[in-house]
Amino acid sequence: MTSRAAALPIVVVPAVRTESFAARYGILCALLLLAMAVRLPLAFWPNINHNDEIYQYLEPAWRLLGHPGVVTWEWRDGIRSWFLPSLFAGPVALGDWLAPGGWGAFVVPRLMVGLASLSIVVTAWHFGERISRSHAVVAALAATVWFELVYFAPHTLSETLATAVILPAAYLLTGELSRKRLVTAGGLLALACVWRFQYAPACAVFALGACWSHPRRAIALMAGACVVLALAAGVDMAHGTTPFAWLVLNIQQNLLHDRASEFGVAPAFAYVHLISILWSGATLLMLLALWRGWRHAPLLIVAALVNIAFHSMIVHKEYRFIFLSIVLLVVAAGLGSADWAELMRRRDGWRLRPLAVVCAGWVLLSLGLSGATHIMRDNWMRGIGEARLAADLDADAEFCGLALYGMHDPFLPGRGQLASRRPVYSFYATDPLAQGQLPALVKRHQRDFNRVIGPAALAGELPADFSQRSCAMTSHDIEACVFARRGACDVGASPFGINDVLQRLNY
Repeated sequence: MTSRAAALPIVVVPAVRTESFAARYGILCALLLLAMAVRLPLAFWPNINHNDEIYQYLEPAWRLLGHPGVVTWEWRDGIRSWFLPSLFAGPVALGDWLAPGGWGAFVVPRLMVGLASLSIVVTAWHFGERISRSHAVVAALAATVWFELVYFAPHTLSETLATAVILPAAYLLTGELSRKRLVTAGGLLALACVWRFQYAPACAVFALGACWSHPRRAIALMAGACVVLALAAGVDMAHGTTPFAWLVLNIQQNLLHDRASEFGVAPAFAYVHLISILWSGATLLMLLALWRGWRHAPLLIVAALVNIAFHSMIVHKEYRFIFLSIVLLVVAAGLGSADWAELMRRRDGWRLRPLAVVCAGWVLLSLGLSGATHIMRDNWMRGIGEARLAADLDADAEFCGLALYGMHDPFLPGRGQLASRRPVYSFYATDPLAQGQLPALVKRHQRDFNRVIGPAALAGELPADFSQRSCAMTSHDIEACVFARRGACDVGASPFGINDVLQRLNY
């Protein structure tokens, strides 16, 4: 039985641990190897979930290293913290040293995030081990193979890193509590909130669960949090900004000025609808597993629902925003599904190994759902076309300047701009300086660049000395191509540098 000090009614079976480390953690080590085998190769798969993973984290990290880079409106308006870009600066520098030209600066940070995601697997194991070895195996396997967790693992987003530290904090706060655990958990929750402050309501669920019956525990929690907040304030000051001014400005821009709604709005039920689509035929099974999981880890489910409810009140919605909820629900469902193995074991005449059946079910469901919907198929391929065009430029020894012409998304080509060390220009229809005269402007400024990326349908608007080379379908279902001319570039003070254009468009 759990002690009265436990914040969560997880069944703990007391036992004398006499087995060796290999016997106790051999399966966990095998699952971690499986998780690395599944996740780390995806760091080399050049898809992106959202432009933010490039332009909010990797590009700023690249600029911290003293190189020019793209500056979006979030950084011009000061609504982003420098904490994560500072964290990524080391991996970006290492990647550029190992593989100059952009590829390494893109892959090494993704490898780092993929490794960080292993904390979810370890935490799921320990949640399950409080109940039984079978629960540990099933919960950790679910966290290892579930398709959404695998997909998001290598993406350099604040949601993935924040989730990787919230799960260990949740484990520390839902078992036997000590001052050391409280301080550590407080630091982890504060770190998650600095990286992704929108996860604060979910973090509060775990903090309240630990302190509800013993308010004095909040002192140790706050002590750990203050250490991390002081570190975050130091990072802000090191970059010449007022500590946490970015947080105030972010809330001001997105809540008072409703800036986020410019990038799309969705109804309140959008997340629930999207989950039901992505889980499709497995939705009922997941709900049944969560019903069983409630008796083992209710706070995981409560925090997941609070996070979904909070983000449902924000009109701009992206599925990555509720990644924490998906992880919490998968771990809780894993704990619940392990009960089925126990029930099957008690049935007379059940010849198959129940634990193997449940584990196989998680693997098969994940494999089936990973490409079952058009949403997931699009997710796996988003950014691949842009990456192909960027690779063409990376391998081009004569490339000295790039113009983006008439593209729907001015952020193309993403990772190819990392470490390119070549100027990038943008000719965009809504630019106030363009005034509907893009073809004439490109002809006037063509000496600044010798490569153009633009829609194949607009090839006739480019100067005659630009010939079409490789083409690919972009994330917006537009066939874009690289157009090249011979000769060098006469780089000048053009008003169509990409940062100047983004500033005029307020992007």
